[in-house]
This record gives sequence, structure tokens and C-alpha cells, in this order.
Amino acid sequence: MTDSKNINNPVGQGGGQRKRQSRAERQNNGPHRNRDRQNAADQKAELVRKMREKARAAEETTQADDTAAQS
Repeated sequence: MTDSKNINNPVGQGGGQRKRQSRAERQNNGPHRNRDRQNAADQKAELVRKMREKARAAEETTQADDTAAQS
């Protein structure tokens, strides 16, 4: 039995036929990865938004304390 080195020619692989993979998919860069990247970007945007809100709230608290201390 010969061993194939080409993923699109699964001679001797067993287990039936395999889906032909594009070059991008072989490099783990297929359409599923685009969805993963979009989800990651959405999560990052949400995290940044939350961090900015916390920073803004902390800044307002600090300014309120400074005004109270000056009075």
C-alpha cells in the first residue's frame, strides 16, 4: 500500500473519500475561519467598549471627588 503525501489524493488513507480542500482551507484559512475572526473582532469591540465605560465612570468619580474636596 502506498502512502500519499497529497491531501487531495488520499490513496491508502482508508475511511472513504475526503473533501477536496482548497489551498486556503489547508492553511486553516477557510470560510469557517472568517466567521471565527468576525466573532473575535466583535468580542474585542465589546470588551473595549466596556473598558472605556469603566474608565469614563472612574474619571467622573475622580472629578466629583476633586470638586467635593475643593468646596
